[in-house]
Amino acid sequence: QVQLVESGGGLVQAGGSLRLSCAASGRTFSGHAMGWFRQAPGKGREFVAAIGWSGTSTYYGDSTVYTDSVKGRFAISRDNAKNTVYLQMNDLKPEDTAVYYCAARVGPITIIGRDYSYWGQGTQVTVSS
Repeated sequence: QVQLVESGGGLVQAGGSLRLSCAASGRTFSGHAMGWFRQAPGKGREFVAAIGWSGTSTYYGDSTVYTDSVKGRFAISRDNAKNTVYLQMNDLKPEDTAVYYCAARVGPITIIGRDYSYWGQGTQVTVSS
């Protein structure tokens, strides 16, 4: 079992920045691909970003993958020593408003939510215009 706890959400003005953190516990962090997803009010869950566990070539041949709408604005990273994955979000827009969820799976990174075995409770991000 892996337990995931997100933090760092909040209210920010458009153009601002936030850094989300996801702390993992319960079993080894290594070997797990990590992903961030979000769900806006009235909408389905959406993939945001994912990162492989070792930086080696994984899905798409890179260690990270992003949905198009956040490319160049968001950056996913991980600190295996701290069992933590981060999502740095810059130039935030009102359409980024959502509950952001951290997810983990054993294996290569994937953009498919149902492929992830473990999920956090989510953290709210609200971007005002």
